Amino acid sequence: MKCKKLTLILFLAVSLSLPGCGDRNTDGQEEIPADVVNNPNTASGKGDRSILPQITFEETEHDFGKILEGESVAIAFHFTNTGKSDLIIAEVSTSCGCTVPSYPKTPIRPGEKGEVKVSFNSNGRRGFQSKNVLVVANTQPNTTMLRIKAQVVNPRGGTQ
Repeated sequence: MKCKKLTLILFLAVSLSLPGCGDRNTDGQEEIPADVVNNPNTASGKGDRSILPQITFEETEHDFGKILEGESVAIAFHFTNTGKSDLIIAEVSTSCGCTVPSYPKTPIRPGEKGEVKVSFNSNGRRGFQSKNVLVVANTQPNTTMLRIKAQVVNPRGGTQ
């Protein structure tokens, strides 16, 4: 009998100490429920695309011009959800570790605006630099390519 009570107490203690299965991810932000994404497209491509979200950027390319090697620069690519349902950006990836993106992790309602921020660290880079930023969202097509460019010059002059 004592063994059963001890086992029950131990079980309750372990159960209460484990993290719960809440609606938060590892960043502490709320998870987006799966039913928010309503993608009417089918494998045959005959779905109704008119109700999908649409991401419309004010610009998709930015040229920083000449910058000094070691300088960090940043740009915010502004966009609007011009579609008819919530826009969800699933991921933003870059072509180089010297380029770091940040983007909204919550749904963007139709008509609302947002921004994808991109910073570029030119440390150790010289000459013409062109970096791609791939935005993956619940749109059709599901990817949008952004690009940043810069001419990185040596602080003492030139590109070498």
